[in-house]
Amino acid sequence: MAFDAWAPPPAGPLALNADEVHVWRASLRPPPHVLARLEMHLSADERARAARFRFAEHRTAFIAGRGAQREILARYTGLPPHAHVYAETSHGKQSLAGAAAEQGIRYNVSNSGDLVLVAVSRGRELGVDLEKLKPMPDGIDIARRFFSAPENEIFAALDEAVRDLAFFNCWTRKEAYIKAVGEGLSMPLDRFDVAFAPGEDARLLRTRGDEAEAARWSMAALDPGEGYVGAIVVEGDGWRPVLYDFGSV
Repeated sequence: MAFDAWAPPPAGPLALNADEVHVWRASLRPPPHVLARLEMHLSADERARAARFRFAEHRTAFIAGRGAQREILARYTGLPPHAHVYAETSHGKQSLAGAAAEQGIRYNVSNSGDLVLVAVSRGRELGVDLEKLKPMPDGIDIARRFFSAPENEIFAALDEAVRDLAFFNCWTRKEAYIKAVGEGLSMPLDRFDVAFAPGEDARLLRTRGDEAEAARWSMAALDPGEGYVGAIVVEGDGWRPVLYDFGSV
């Protein structure tokens, strides 16, 4: 099952209960008036980074993604979008710093194609990943390099008609997990197994080196829209996803 009920958000500040994880879907190609609004939220450093992009489409995507992230987080922190300050771990995982850090808000972001996902929780570490579907003629070769032995055995046995979808199911679920853990690319993708066959519920099946680690996390598949797949991994269980469409703001 992939969660796909993206709804308009309510007006004003949003409460974030401990048993909820909110996931926002936003376009990286917003209309000009929206892009102008989002650009106003950026820090001086973000503006400088945007200006360094050679191609306009990449500059637009960066502004739209960072601006939407700031507007979304403001719904939970109560701070103006431009006031958010970020910290970053040695492996590149971002978190809120300053006054917002004391509120226990956790977030994670992923973008691909024309979309970005922003996942937000309170007091739970999390990771989200998004990928645009495309043909993968070399999927088996890439899987052999990065997937675990049990995953490769399942992947190779799949019908060719569903293999591309299965590849991205596996990839997003594995990426969401390493982002939740916060180790980034320093964690080998073959150190753990996920369920990924089409129609199979997303699950973290096992982790090597620490067998109890898998029980610390729960996973869900996301359907961000036609031509995309997504996944989210959240610390603990007993939570439910709430999906919002930023384009409805």
